[in-house]
Amino acid sequence: MRKSYICALKVYHRHTQANAIDFINYVVGKFPFRICTIQTDRGHEFQALFHWHVADLGMEQVYIRPRTPQLNSKVERSHRTDKEEFYQLLTYRDDVDLEKKLAAWEGFYNYDRPYGAHSGKTPYEVLREKLGQ
Repeated sequence: MRKSYICALKVYHRHTQANAIDFINYVVGKFPFRICTIQTDRGHEFQALFHWHVADLGMEQVYIRPRTPQLNSKVERSHRTDKEEFYQLLTYRDDVDLEKKLAAWEGFYNYDRPYGAHSGKTPYEVLREKLGQ
């Protein structure tokens, strides 16, 4: 079964548990399906407060093994795509509304960008097929 590779993106200025919790809440609200497991590295932002928040939402948190980014390959590939197709194209000036541009990129990625592994379908087209819509 192919996965849909839907992305959710937000900008944070610091790696904190509060920001990680805010982001997971964003993800849960954004995706039209139940999330069962969250896979993270062992960063300080994914420790006790985050862990218990995820558990309170009915999800399991699974840590990848230390120094094995290949175990998080989908996220690493997503970061590479974001870098190559979004961040490198920005012109950084004081007036850049990064959050607004990132939201536009997220929408384009999920709804309009054809994905080679899905025969040219977008991530949301694949998701709709999986959900039978």
